[in-house]
Amino acid sequence: MTLSSTLVDKVETIGLREPVAAAAFLGGAPVFALADGTLHFGDGAEGRRIPVHEDAAILVAAQDRDRLVTGGDDGRVVATDAKGGVELIGDEKGKWIDAVAARGGAVAWTAGKVARARSAKGEEKSLDLPSSSRGLAFFPKGYRLAIAHYGGATLWFPNAGKPEALDWAGSHLDATISPDGRFLVTSMQENTLHGWRLADGKHMRMAGYPGKTRSFSWSHDGKWLATSGADACIVWPFSGKDGPMGQAPRECGVHSAIVTRVAFHPATLVIAIGYDDGLIMLARLSDGSEILVRRPAQEDDRARISALAWDDKGARLAFGAENGDAGVLSLPKP
Repeated sequence: MTLSSTLVDKVETIGLREPVAAAAFLGGAPVFALADGTLHFGDGAEGRRIPVHEDAAILVAAQDRDRLVTGGDDGRVVATDAKGGVELIGDEKGKWIDAVAARGGAVAWTAGKVARARSAKGEEKSLDLPSSSRGLAFFPKGYRLAIAHYGGATLWFPNAGKPEALDWAGSHLDATISPDGRFLVTSMQENTLHGWRLADGKHMRMAGYPGKTRSFSWSHDGKWLATSGADACIVWPFSGKDGPMGQAPRECGVHSAIVTRVAFHPATLVIAIGYDDGLIMLARLSDGSEILVRRPAQEDDRARISALAWDDKGARLAFGAENGDAGVLSLPKP
């Protein structure tokens, strides 16, 4: 990828008038999940709107190939495909959906102190948790889940075996599994990250954040984990057998605002970084070079970037903000 000083003129802006909860590409087209319970399909403001959570807000979302799975404050878990077809996956009867995950046709979600998993064949299993959970992730291989909650995390094979508890005091929020399946990392209420090397349960502690980390993204080669929660994107090395232990993280995109969303490019070591003042930039990990995608908002305290998503080829980047601003960056061809 060739980086120049700015790509602002390569962005098509979209005014969606509703806070953006998530962004994705389905069938090659951008899709935005909005707080009013609808999905907006298409590049322009006149794109299709599909109601998926009527009279309810979309709280969480996860992409699985050409489906976007959303959970709302109506208690419903819904999968929408690239053609706009909607399938009801689960219904918690009005309980808020706190987290969703999707992979290979399987879907999992949490509501209150219960986690549920629905296999690609439609078989559903449930697990009682020690507390509510906002962190849920499928392992890259096998039908297995990691669930973050107060006091640590739980590893769960929905179809077999007793769940495995990973203990660490405190409130664990989001969860992510390394692409090779060797490490589990959770964000915490205490503005730190905690991790486990799953082969032996060895702990990893990654501290120093001024805010909470609520966005993770792994590099395409699985050797780096980009994180939000500071005035730069903090990128931890995971190439060694001990993960980031004993190694210093890198910092990309130092700015006067807090990073709220991060998204690694699907084929190169370039990170899209969104901030709570509305600014978006691309940063190249190899040499720290930066390129502006979107300028910060002026006097808008709701301009926080809330969604970033690359398409499969890494040619386009979709973004959304809490004030309803959105857009699509189309990278120039080399």
